Amino acid sequence: MRYGYFDDDAREYVVTTPHTPYPWINYLGSEKFFSLVSHQAGGYSFYRDAKMRRLTRYRYNNIPADAGGRYLYVHDEGDVWTPSWLPVKADLDHFEARHGLGYSRITGSRGGLTVDTLFFVPLGEDAEIQRVTVTNDTDAEKTVTLFSFVEFCLWNAQDDQTNYQRNLSIGEVEIEQEGPHGSAIYHRTEYRERRDHYAVFGVNTPADGFDTDRDTFVGQYNGLGEAAVPRSGVSANSVASGWYPIGSHSVKLTLAPGESRDLVYTLGYVENPDEEKWADDDHQLINRQRAHDLLGRFATAEQADAAFEALRAHWTGLLSTYSVRSTDEKLDRMVNVWNQYQCMVTFNMSRSASFFETGIGRGMGFRDSNQDLLGFVHLIPERARERIIDIASTQFADGSAYHQYQPLTKRGNNDIGSGFNDDPLWLIAGVAAYVKETGDFSILDEPVPFDNEPGSEVPLFEHLTRSFEFTVENRGPHGLPLIGRADWNDCLNLNCFSTTPGESFQTTENQAGGAAESVFIAAQFVLYGQQYADLAARRGLADVSSRAEELVEEMRTAVLKDGWDGQWFLRAYDYYGTPVGTDADPEGKIWIEPQGFATMAGIGLESGAAEQALDSVGELLATDHGMVLQYPAYTTYQVQLGEVSTYPPGYKENGGIFCHNNPWVIIGETVLGRGDRAFDYYKRITPAYREDISEVHKLEPYVYAQMIAGKEAVRHGEAKNSWLTGTAAWNFVAVSQHLLGVRTDYDGLVVDPQIGPDVPTFTVTRVARGATYEISVTNSGAQGSRGALVVDGTPIEGNTVPYAPAGSTVRVEVTL
Repeated sequence: MRYGYFDDDAREYVVTTPHTPYPWINYLGSEKFFSLVSHQAGGYSFYRDAKMRRLTRYRYNNIPADAGGRYLYVHDEGDVWTPSWLPVKADLDHFEARHGLGYSRITGSRGGLTVDTLFFVPLGEDAEIQRVTVTNDTDAEKTVTLFSFVEFCLWNAQDDQTNYQRNLSIGEVEIEQEGPHGSAIYHRTEYRERRDHYAVFGVNTPADGFDTDRDTFVGQYNGLGEAAVPRSGVSANSVASGWYPIGSHSVKLTLAPGESRDLVYTLGYVENPDEEKWADDDHQLINRQRAHDLLGRFATAEQADAAFEALRAHWTGLLSTYSVRSTDEKLDRMVNVWNQYQCMVTFNMSRSASFFETGIGRGMGFRDSNQDLLGFVHLIPERARERIIDIASTQFADGSAYHQYQPLTKRGNNDIGSGFNDDPLWLIAGVAAYVKETGDFSILDEPVPFDNEPGSEVPLFEHLTRSFEFTVENRGPHGLPLIGRADWNDCLNLNCFSTTPGESFQTTENQAGGAAESVFIAAQFVLYGQQYADLAARRGLADVSSRAEELVEEMRTAVLKDGWDGQWFLRAYDYYGTPVGTDADPEGKIWIEPQGFATMAGIGLESGAAEQALDSVGELLATDHGMVLQYPAYTTYQVQLGEVSTYPPGYKENGGIFCHNNPWVIIGETVLGRGDRAFDYYKRITPAYREDISEVHKLEPYVYAQMIAGKEAVRHGEAKNSWLTGTAAWNFVAVSQHLLGVRTDYDGLVVDPQIGPDVPTFTVTRVARGATYEISVTNSGAQGSRGALVVDGTPIEGNTVPYAPAGSTVRVEVTL
């Protein structure tokens, strides 16, 4: 069952009913100001940090699920409705929500009136624009009143939801009915003390009235769907004093038959230097000049339209770096638009702010952000460089790292701390991907501190060395890496032994004296340790490179000797040295992570172990909705394993389809030359291929979910946690670099497609280091076949196309 459709020409997903199985959302902004907006206008806005600079409120775990947002109420001769359907829920004659790249457009019609609202964050601005067009579709004159609504958050989103004894007394606003560009409301809570910032909510016309007090606007014991002021038809001109500050303007419009009127609402964030905070000597009136400047830039619909066109052009430019034309429209739309778009969103958000992450509990992840780099480095390499430096600056001198850091301060998060022993190696992965994409070896000489401590700066390459040596120095009795608090799977807590309800599995003090080892980190070390060796060799450090390769080979041997169970790779050894993920176990026999990653790393290719491991994945882990994380799922709490066994069978890390690691198997299958299997697995979790079962999948059919319920779950196939997931980056790596087979390397573009017979012909356009490569593939789909390349009419040996000068176009013909 579908609830909309893809408009591929417009690069939009069109939601045709408000009654989707779950709120389907979009992200606005890609620089400093961000908004989340659902197809029903729900969501919230923030500046840089969803916890520390939250502009508007949103309530999670609410009933209904999508409660709170930026709403526009219509009062039409006593008939009150909202074009977004929520919150009033009055029946609409027509509803449409279009989610595009950095914008959403919601249109609702009722009683002969159509209200169309375009939401977007302009490039270079710290503001959300709501461009509204109201049209009288009848043959008679209409007089209607519009009531806007936003509810201000008191900046710190966590404190805002907990510290009511203070917060119900500090709300402050200023009201400007006759400003230079219309009417505006200023949210200035705590501005009198330590804050240098405020929010402004303005409309580009003199408003007929306003409200800034939520209780007055909504009415005693009412919800937003029955708000008193819109039903009365007249603003109350309320002034918030403590309690709950909001922003609402009423605008009365008289429309001739067929007439349309445009309005522009601006929700902005403004900072003033300390010496410019106030407009008066008594420090009573905020300095509004920067807000006036902002409102002036969007004082007309034409100005808003120009900013919107600039945004669209920006995305066209970004997406021109990698595109495909094939016989499969679902493949094309995911590769060309939605997967890359989601990669950009995960770059901006990491795992911090979605409809499943409140923006309070998590900042930017060390491992998360390094993996996200793999999916967006080709789009914005200059910002990838900045992100690498930010990440590396949170590393400790021993090579370990803070697991998370706050985007506002870029400082490590002490609440979570460190001890996740896979973290260090991801830095090598991110840096190697960046250097391959750009050829910018100078980043390796960039001075970077440890723990952001001034004076501790060393070249970035030294940070990579510390990452590599951390794993070397932290190995257990089998020569495999110690797992620490956890590896990639934060719920596999082999040293925790928690029996206290509510205790964090990740941050509680680990039990000392054990030797829990991770086969996953071992495979990771083989893959990224070799990349470290390659970088060292290219820096002329032959001895360093040679030693690194010896240690990588040593780890490869350890995995095959003590990390192999006969039909698949073990997952780990626990605190007591007992293997985890062995056929001898009644539950948790086989785990997906080491099977995919070991094959990606080339472990067991010659012996046949890799092929056997992926055959076992197909037999035991694969389902119609993707591959489960482990099987069978745990039915009782296993204290020696930790959080993984606390989930019901089939959900999250306990036998759920954790989509993030499915691409590792997909890539592994291409390494084996089994492109047909790889593409089949790809389609099982990719949202565009799941659109027809949206009533089962529930979440957006245009972006990946973190998790799909596994085969032992009650609702197998139901997705959770969309948008902010490493699945976005890894699946783009899988499809672009391995299925379609076009990836950057140090000396050239590797062209090695492995996609099976379902896509007999396709053309990839790839811009790399300033040159454009047009790669046309004729694909037999024969298992194990590798492409023969003809470059500009000349056959070449191997699969690497040397880089061409910037500005040139290279034509590559590939035959499999």
